[in-house]
Amino acid sequence: MRCYNYTPASQHCNPLTIQGQYLEAILLYILYGEDDFSLKEALAEIKEGLGDKELLATNTTLLQGQNLTLQQLIITCDTLPFLAPKRLVIVDGLLSRIEPQDKEKHAPKPKDSGWQSFREYINRMSESTVLVLVDSELKKSNSMLVELAPLAKVRELKSLKGDRLRNWMQSRAKNLECDISPPALKLLSELVGGNLGLLSIEIDKLCLYAQGRRVEENDVKSLVAYAQETNVFNMVDAILECNASKATRLLHLLEDEGAAPPYLLFMITRQLRMVIQAKDILQQKHASADMGHSLGITSEYVLQKVREQARTHSMEQLKAIYRKLLDTDISIKTGKIKGDRGELALDLLVCELCEERP
Repeated sequence: MRCYNYTPASQHCNPLTIQGQYLEAILLYILYGEDDFSLKEALAEIKEGLGDKELLATNTTLLQGQNLTLQQLIITCDTLPFLAPKRLVIVDGLLSRIEPQDKEKHAPKPKDSGWQSFREYINRMSESTVLVLVDSELKKSNSMLVELAPLAKVRELKSLKGDRLRNWMQSRAKNLECDISPPALKLLSELVGGNLGLLSIEIDKLCLYAQGRRVEENDVKSLVAYAQETNVFNMVDAILECNASKATRLLHLLEDEGAAPPYLLFMITRQLRMVIQAKDILQQKHASADMGHSLGITSEYVLQKVREQARTHSMEQLKAIYRKLLDTDISIKTGKIKGDRGELALDLLVCELCEERP
């Protein structure tokens, strides 16, 4: 009898044991979703449950699903493990291979020769093999997902938002024996967004810096790279609003924090470039929900700032500012202002950009 989702309380299956630990008798896992970090962590959990890491490494095979045939997969899965109880076979992108596009949702199912018998093979697959199908976001109607789900342990890993994201962050910190205050959590989630990979790096850095005390909002402002970027956004806001005093104050604050003039000019230019691209998207009436993906922005806070700036300023105004940024870049690189390392050039730029514009 094949046992899926085995628990030690079951009386019908003989569990495998490695180093005294029970292993779930799960032969097929399906991991899919938009969160790459969680996918990697889920895969790492599976590997950890399969015993000795060195032995498992020699018995692990990674296959690309887009051009894989069923016969190739069967040959790999039927290969006995070497000096280990389990062989791990990971297939990337097999289910998305037959994922229907929206415009083709009524189209006939793609012909994938041989895959019709995949489910039957899983029922007779060697119990020494653990097969993991890893994929990106899938539709619930994916035919292969529907066929295989009853035989597998399925995990859909969605991006975290709101309270679920903050709970994940707090849990991550507690695993490091660290606590993060609610204001610090809120600011960190606003700055970095739902990118769990970047969040984990920033949380590790903050907890190490705190050395046992609670991480506070000022720690986030001091250490998180995105906090400095936020000041750049605020400075660009002030420039677009012709608020010279605020823009100059933020410029000097960033310089006092150690930001070099060429770096600041690069960040301002990068911000204006994103605003111009966002403006173009809005003018073309493309789906604004896809704006973050198009611009490569993962932080909801950053995306909101870019969208607001694009909506409230004309394309002509944005392009005029962009040309002046280019002139300042050339001025700094050619040493047009003798003895200036860029500080004076940036001051002059901010004053010029904050002049009243029609």
